Amino acid sequence: MKSGRTVNGMSSLWRARRWLREVTGPVALGASAAAGRNAVLAAGPRRALLHAALITIRPRQWIKNGLVVAAAGAAGALGHDDVPGRVGLACVAFCLLSSAAYAVNDVNDAAEDRRHPRKRHRPVAAGELDARAALAMSAGLMVTGLLACAFIRPLLAAVGAGYLLVTLSYTMIWRRVLILDVVAIAGGFVLRTVAGGVAAPVTLSRWFVIVVSFAAVFVAAGKRRAELRRTHETRGEGRRVLTSYSERRLAWVLGASAGGALFAYCIWAFQLPAVNGIPWRPLTILPFAACLHRYGALMRGGDGEAPEELLLADRRLQAAALGWLVLFALGVSAGG
Repeated sequence: MKSGRTVNGMSSLWRARRWLREVTGPVALGASAAAGRNAVLAAGPRRALLHAALITIRPRQWIKNGLVVAAAGAAGALGHDDVPGRVGLACVAFCLLSSAAYAVNDVNDAAEDRRHPRKRHRPVAAGELDARAALAMSAGLMVTGLLACAFIRPLLAAVGAGYLLVTLSYTMIWRRVLILDVVAIAGGFVLRTVAGGVAAPVTLSRWFVIVVSFAAVFVAAGKRRAELRRTHETRGEGRRVLTSYSERRLAWVLGASAGGALFAYCIWAFQLPAVNGIPWRPLTILPFAACLHRYGALMRGGDGEAPEELLLADRRLQAAALGWLVLFALGVSAGG
């Protein structure tokens, strides 16, 4: 009987240790690992599986895929034939592809996320969504998204595959390389823009693509600056690449990219002639500059680590973006 109790006790201990490994993942033993485990276990009640899966695919970040629609709109193609349906489906496809990349990112970063004050609540890091389930979900989203792209145009499927290549290689490689991490993030935005042009299909203005490129670098550098400031203020752990950055270097990148975006936007805006004597496109320069200024002010205040949250939360930024959208829409409508 004693031997049986011993075996049962060892079996229970083995199951408990296995469960703990599944929850905490491959984190090295030590003070930081123990702190990460304790933070995860004390995070609160576990979310349901479907809720955890929904959080992992990050619907709030789908707003970035609005660039797919914006690219076709900037070319004045949304009012032609079946273009709205094609571009809308392309936007949905890129939502699926981006969500697939987020799931892979969460699995890859689970150990690091557990030591982050906010990211430790992500379902994979918190043990609410098994890593294998997250990867299976990611694979399904990738296949569905690429099939949707191929249904619109085979070339769009190639753009979608290129987007996955950039985002997944960022997760595995580029996020640890100085400057190239920012370039990779910006590349994802640019490929969304290209996807909008391919889906329409319509030729995009070179200057519009340059605008998106500079603006994307501006957002990506602001993200790094916010992360760097947080690690300095909390004296916590951050991305390894942050040790190679400095406030001064990132400030230079932010200034250069903001200036480049505004300069390129002005050239792009003045390429379109006035309609009935009204320079609709040049009028959008002011709200565009206001968006850059407001976003820069928020970054100087320490925000910017989650760009989509700023856009969804800051009223001044929303007002500037709405002003741009109204003027732009009026210009497109007036131009027929």
